[in-house]
Amino acid sequence: MTSRVASGAGAMRGIWLTRGKEGRLTAYVAVEGGLRRWTEDRPGGMDFGDPAPVQLAGLTDLSVTQDANAYTHFVGRRERRATGREPVVDVVHAIQYQSARPVTAWRSLGNPDKDPEQASGLGRPVVVVARSGMVHVFVRKADGGLTLRREQGDGKWLGWRDRRGAHGVEGAPVAITLSSGRIELFAATSEGTLHWFQKEAAGALGDGHPSRLAVAPGTVSVLETGPDRPTFYWTDPGGRGVVAYRAGAWPVALGGAPGEGAHAASRAFLDGYDCTVLAHRGAEGTAVLGVGVTEDEGNGMWWSDTGVRSLAAPALAQDAFGRLVVAVIGEDGVPRLARQTEGPGLTLSEWRAP
Repeated sequence: MTSRVASGAGAMRGIWLTRGKEGRLTAYVAVEGGLRRWTEDRPGGMDFGDPAPVQLAGLTDLSVTQDANAYTHFVGRRERRATGREPVVDVVHAIQYQSARPVTAWRSLGNPDKDPEQASGLGRPVVVVARSGMVHVFVRKADGGLTLRREQGDGKWLGWRDRRGAHGVEGAPVAITLSSGRIELFAATSEGTLHWFQKEAAGALGDGHPSRLAVAPGTVSVLETGPDRPTFYWTDPGGRGVVAYRAGAWPVALGGAPGEGAHAASRAFLDGYDCTVLAHRGAEGTAVLGVGVTEDEGNGMWWSDTGVRSLAAPALAQDAFGRLVVAVIGEDGVPRLARQTEGPGLTLSEWRAP
């Protein structure tokens, strides 16, 4: 079945890949009027059921994450236009509790800016869920500040609160809940970066720690590469490829020639080594993969162009058997997936549509 991919100015594009508590993978693709999803018939199987719609008109941006129960949280930026007026923009949230089951009703979280012109400049929201289950939504405001709204354990949402010291934020931030339960937040700015982190789970994020590191906005991703230790990846704006960075260390150049968009990051065991796998959309519009030993970037990253075109940045996940899965969006709007095989290095199966 062919999907009509979202198109036009400001239209959302993207693919997301999640694994439910029972082990089944689900691929979500942005289409006009919301999302379309495909779910594995059985954990680790090659067959997927028929696509199902996840409807919400006006979505321009989306963030997807999972909590400790493997519930999938969606937080999006919705834009509705009225004749002769500024568009009405708000942030919306929904949850899918189980693979292939319906998504809850979308709940509006409002907009931190009340002025219509300022409100229309709201950026892409980012969602992360604490180990306690508290949902955190971060979003860049039109003035370059960063604001947060949180859901309490009883389901009540607190109001929007600006992050102290946040200014000049460019693109969407990235956030991660680490295995310790701590949350870290990282954003590119007009002057470099800002990095917020909890010293302990459920603690305060505090002020953002600034740096002068050069980051191409909209390219940052994050992966836990060691116990309670994240590594941030981004594209160097000076054309020097991909960069890896851990707090307290110097950035490491990984090479590559990425195009626009963010990097997907995952870990996989390859030839007995714990490796980090990066995926992005190359300059020619094809999915490009990079492989290196985790936290040993100094020994090099090996890049490979799959030659498979994708309308958006690829997605990565592990299936029920621990095999790495790469997902792209074909030009017909349907996802294509390839899985890690038993060959040497990162050997992939043939690309298959659900």
